Amino acid sequence: MRVALFAVGSAVTADVEESCARAGWTVTMAIRNFPGPSWASEEVPLVESGDVSIRDPVLLPLFSPANRRAAWADAVARGATVFPVLIDPTAILPRRIAIAEGVYVNAGCVIGAGSRLGRFVFINRAASLGHHADVGDFASVGPGVTVAGGVTIGAGAMLGAGAVVLPNVRIGADAVIGAGCVVRHDVPAGGRFVG
Repeated sequence: MRVALFAVGSAVTADVEESCARAGWTVTMAIRNFPGPSWASEEVPLVESGDVSIRDPVLLPLFSPANRRAAWADAVARGATVFPVLIDPTAILPRRIAIAEGVYVNAGCVIGAGSRLGRFVFINRAASLGHHADVGDFASVGPGVTVAGGVTIGAGAMLGAGAVVLPNVRIGADAVIGAGCVVRHDVPAGGRFVG
């Protein structure tokens, strides 16, 4: 498959590019949508978003839910219509899983049976989601996060590196869970849980 990387100002661009290589996908271009550095490799042609009409399927290599949502809207405005699912070949997924468009699952992830990943979900390196995880649109799960069974993660929520979420907990939309937190109780929409 041929894909373009849109919004390459985040360091996770390097991981997305590596997942593409492991999956046998060709990255045709890296599209910079804001001034600043590109994290794509020098092997990939770098273009400015105003200079290109997007025809290839597009991946959004951004961890922040708000930034990913904004980049998606920008890419659509510039002609993007196809946002494929990229599952790193080293990830372990069950036979029974629902995955929506634009999802990225990084290297070494394990996802349990009966799970659902909404549109543009980002699951980072070595994260583990238990059975029947329900992850809302544009949610982000950081590297090394452990989510037990039956957990619901609301749309736009973000779980920091190494967080642990115990069974049957509900994390509300746009909530932020700090790195290393152990979440034992529900977190309301827009809530912040750190410490």
